[in-house]
Amino acid sequence: MGERTESLIAGANTSLGSSGIARVKLEWESAPSLPDASCFVLGPDGKVLSDDYFIFYNQPSSPGSGVTLSSSGERSAVFEADLGGIQAGTIEKFVFAAVLEGPGTFADVRGLTLTVEYEGRTVVCALSGAGREAALVLAEIYAYKETVKLRSIGRGFDGGLGPLAESFGVDVEAESPAEAVPSEEAAKPSAQPALGRIDLLKKKVAVSLEKKRIARVKAKVAVVFDASGSMNKLYKNGTVQRAFERILAIAASLDDDGMLDVWMFALEFVRAEPATVQGYEDYVSRVYPFKGAGGRNNEPAVMQDVIHKFTVEDSDPSVPVYVVFFSDGGVSETKKISRLLTESSLHPIFWQFVGLGEANYGILRKLDDLPGRLVDNAGFFSLDDIDTVSDEELYDRLFEEFPDWLQEARAKNILRAGSGG
Repeated sequence: MGERTESLIAGANTSLGSSGIARVKLEWESAPSLPDASCFVLGPDGKVLSDDYFIFYNQPSSPGSGVTLSSSGERSAVFEADLGGIQAGTIEKFVFAAVLEGPGTFADVRGLTLTVEYEGRTVVCALSGAGREAALVLAEIYAYKETVKLRSIGRGFDGGLGPLAESFGVDVEAESPAEAVPSEEAAKPSAQPALGRIDLLKKKVAVSLEKKRIARVKAKVAVVFDASGSMNKLYKNGTVQRAFERILAIAASLDDDGMLDVWMFALEFVRAEPATVQGYEDYVSRVYPFKGAGGRNNEPAVMQDVIHKFTVEDSDPSVPVYVVFFSDGGVSETKKISRLLTESSLHPIFWQFVGLGEANYGILRKLDDLPGRLVDNAGFFSLDDIDTVSDEELYDRLFEEFPDWLQEARAKNILRAGSGG
């Protein structure tokens, strides 16, 4: 009847509106103990304005326009959230969470779902972070510029209701014996438990870098996005933004200034403003250069500009450059691409090509056999759907060939002393 349903993966966000009531519903099929749902109404410092802004079964509503726990039963809990109560500078966000006060963890809960209903929309938030913890941060509704957004979180929190509430600034007075002596780790406030998309990704980057034995490497990081007409859907549904965030975490980990250089290309290309963890939200939509269809691919032009940037404008032979190049296919300029890869093999630039889908990638599928290069300076793999690939798997694949190139580039004096690692 006119309603539309959409899914939001963990860490992703979507715009709601600046007014009206959002209905936040947590449901489960079975649980080892009854989940207690709660909401924290937070100010600019990430803490509750007072204990009155902690909503749970014993205090089902916040002062004024805010959040009400409208129902709580054996299989569900429902909140009514007044979006008009969120105002930047005063009330910044509503954070929804759940805790098992009895036995078991959220890994034992079956059929756990979180849906947010707002003005004919139903948004299903991923709860993939439900693991061996007794507390789970579900989602947040927060102020962003002139509107209000919803972010799916689905992340476990080590500790019960007491440590979780304390992490948001609630003064927990009388605790049960089980909560009175929490583990040292559980007693600490979680590092930005309701935020930190890039911080969370950085931890996964660090694990992959450690596995590849390049944890100490410093590098400049760049990303190139295909913006041809066939990519329009991936821009509109947020796939490119989410991919951008995953690469931004690499830049935040490898680059001394945490800056990510960004290009987008179709027949023509643009060198977008560099990105940092400040203001990363909606970055792709802000810098997207093409109205409507972006036309066909022209990889050589943008590759030439990337090479010029790091060999002329910002050249440093002691610092490697790691370029992630996304394309959904249609690669036809075999000779020009081959020449550019051959020329750039003389410089400390490594190209990691990523195919989005199963399409015509031409020369990119044959990079390992490309002759004439001083070193093998490029890798390629394709994905049917990047959103279905875990962060851990993606980072492992992105760094598969980079370590070997680093070693060979140093051996051939392409990468000079002083690059670390």
